[in-house]
Amino acid sequence: MESKARMIAKAVTWQVTGLFAMTLIGFLITGSVAQGGVVAAAGAVSGFVFYIVHEGLWNRVRWGRDWRPRALVDDAWTTPKRG
Repeated sequence: MESKARMIAKAVTWQVTGLFAMTLIGFLITGSVAQGGVVAAAGAVSGFVFYIVHEGLWNRVRWGRDWRPRALVDDAWTTPKRG
């Protein structure tokens, strides 16, 4: 399991990488670093918003979820089966 600090560091470096990539793509299309930066910022903000909407929609879907209480699920993995 990863530490919270490592998880946050990975998320930040991924976001910086994405911003750099989008700025470069925007620059190649427009010829302007400033306009490329605007494209990257718009992409980051819209990606954040759409991720929250996406998660909210998936939270309403019951498919693929284990309906049992967590204690029973954890116990099922750790208790040896007899018989």
